[in-house]
Amino acid sequence: MTNGTDAILTGEPLYRVEGLTKTYGSGPTAVHALRGVDLEIGSGELIVLLGPSGSGKSTMLNILGGLDAASAGHVWFDDADLTGCDDRALTAYRRQHVGFVFQFYNLVASLTARENVALITDIAADPLAPEAALAMVGLDARLDHFPAQLSGGEQQRVAIARAIAKKPRVLFCDEPTGALDSQTGILVLEALQHVNQTLGTTTLIITHNAVIADIADVVWQFADGQLVDRRRNRVRRTASALRW
Repeated sequence: MTNGTDAILTGEPLYRVEGLTKTYGSGPTAVHALRGVDLEIGSGELIVLLGPSGSGKSTMLNILGGLDAASAGHVWFDDADLTGCDDRALTAYRRQHVGFVFQFYNLVASLTARENVALITDIAADPLAPEAALAMVGLDARLDHFPAQLSGGEQQRVAIARAIAKKPRVLFCDEPTGALDSQTGILVLEALQHVNQTLGTTTLIITHNAVIADIADVVWQFADGQLVDRRRNRVRRTASALRW
């Protein structure tokens, strides 16, 4: 196990976080979601975030992804201080650099898989073709199927294809297998692992399932709004080798 960030980066830091704090409300009823977190993220890493509900995992991802603002501290993306950005700058950051995958797929029911992905490719600067993005997650034979014609795992892989189609530098995944059985969840993790390895997309995955940590380069453990442990896996397993 390695503590600290100086020995766990695989490349130049993509993110630097210092003293990150998030408090909701004030006074005796205030909720301290993050309590002075410090960390770095290397470009191209796959990171798994573990911890119980309310430990700060989702708050951390929301701030890194520009969806929420910190109460104190700083987040640097390359050399840009995201905590100093206004709404317009954060919107540009999300549009250009960030992809999101959530537990629920949020696909448009009246559009095919190809058309759902095209919602992103039509507005991205240098996107993958929808067909290429869907092929990357193993759905090249399901291009013209509607969400109702796809299994839950297939719908989640369409959501991944949609997120990666703009070729984001970072992909944030909040419980991407939470609504899936183990066999289907492993297929989704295989897709995420393939994207990370093929495109070099820095990937962060929140999960309650500790088994999933085995596919990560780095594992973060959160508790009570703090990063209480971080470790590098000596051997990174393939998703297909997981069982739960």
